[in-house]
Amino acid sequence: MITGLKPASWAYAEEFVGEDEVLANARARAHEVGVAPIGAGGGAALRFLAAVTEARAVVEIGTGTGVSGVWMLRGMRPDGVLTTVDTEAEHQRLAKEAFKEAGIPSQRVRLIPGAALEVLPRLTDGHYDLVFADGDKLEYPAYLLEALRLLKPGGIVAFDNALWHDRVADPAQRDGETVAIRELCRTVADHDLLLPVLLPVGDGLLVAKKVWTPET
Repeated sequence: MITGLKPASWAYAEEFVGEDEVLANARARAHEVGVAPIGAGGGAALRFLAAVTEARAVVEIGTGTGVSGVWMLRGMRPDGVLTTVDTEAEHQRLAKEAFKEAGIPSQRVRLIPGAALEVLPRLTDGHYDLVFADGDKLEYPAYLLEALRLLKPGGIVAFDNALWHDRVADPAQRDGETVAIRELCRTVADHDLLLPVLLPVGDGLLVAKKVWTPET
């Protein structure tokens, strides 16, 4: 029987890739406005995914104050563009500060204010290398459907909070958000066109690759 990590080992892994002053400032702004950004371990995983896919086009659902956006942009191609969606204009204003501090040219970030399920249908089919979701947990299953349409073959979708504060693994927890994330995990695990993995970083990062299938 494999036992879980001890807290010290978990913390060591989470902090293995450190964060600089830009990310620290973005986290401080997140705290001020009540936003919970992805942890350092999850951010490092996103940067890695963006790098190994040589991502040129990325969609982010939930801009926050720019923590995850900075991580992904640092892994993307130098000419890559991040399209990021959030309902809160103030959060996006703060994210712009983080991108500016990180030295990211303004043309590499497309900030779109609005509800994700109203914005995503307007984006181009099969155009994106990576879709990252950290928005309304109740909408996670719907985000997956949009991501499958938006991703290129071989593209990657990732969902933060896939363990949802240890609630997803506990069948006694039946609140709406937990049920929605649990449904998402089942769908991703069973989907014929997805190659999934659930990474125990931060609050859980569910990742899946859209399997390439030859055209008939």
